[in-house]
Amino acid sequence: MTQDLSALLRGNAYPGRGILLGSLYRPGANAAVIAYFIMGRSENSRNRVFEETADGIRTKAFDESRMTDPSLIIYHPVRVVKQGVIVTNGDQTDTIRDYLKKGECYVCALRTREYEPDRPNFTPRISGILKRSGDYCLSILKHQEEEGCARQFFEYSARAGAGHFISTYQGDGDPLPSFAGEPVKVDVTAPNAPALAEELWSAMNEENKVSLFVQYIDLRSGLADTVIVNKHTGTVHTKGTEPLWR
Repeated sequence: MTQDLSALLRGNAYPGRGILLGSLYRPGANAAVIAYFIMGRSENSRNRVFEETADGIRTKAFDESRMTDPSLIIYHPVRVVKQGVIVTNGDQTDTIRDYLKKGECYVCALRTREYEPDRPNFTPRISGILKRSGDYCLSILKHQEEEGCARQFFEYSARAGAGHFISTYQGDGDPLPSFAGEPVKVDVTAPNAPALAEELWSAMNEENKVSLFVQYIDLRSGLADTVIVNKHTGTVHTKGTEPLWR
């Protein structure tokens, strides 16, 4: 069953960090769709913004003087490589990039990693890769009491108007309950990046939301339409003039 992602977010005060990968068909073009967001409950987590880089985005402190512990919260969530776009909730972005550059697969990369060591939450590491064809993969590495680290991988073919969503948590709690089950199949109907960004940002919990990244990539031209929303600094909308793929 396909669900409405905005409705899911409105009904969940704290999904933590989330990844959406999917596709939107438009007359004359087929666009791949990416969304990634971060939320926070502590002052340290909320003191962040997304900043564009040459190959994607990074998190950084909004107020450096208030940053108490950069571990686990400062990283590159999005990096573009020749195979596609990597999206994750931690420094495993760089692990995947390095393995792909060596000609190895993202699954091999993630077999070297596990959940975050933030006891008692043991936050899952969620990751995705959007391929140049529009097909995509998602994964989650999470803590299980008896088995240690459970690694789950999901592969999807591009389907116009649909995508899949995965988050770190099922909701708020103490400790936070890890995401369970398969990624959620969701509708992708927003006509462009600004429209999807507005939908998702307005649906996210006002107190906990921190930053949102949305990108539509025309699979024929490779041009990207990108929106970054930061609670501290507002919205930036950019349209690429050069192909994202190199």
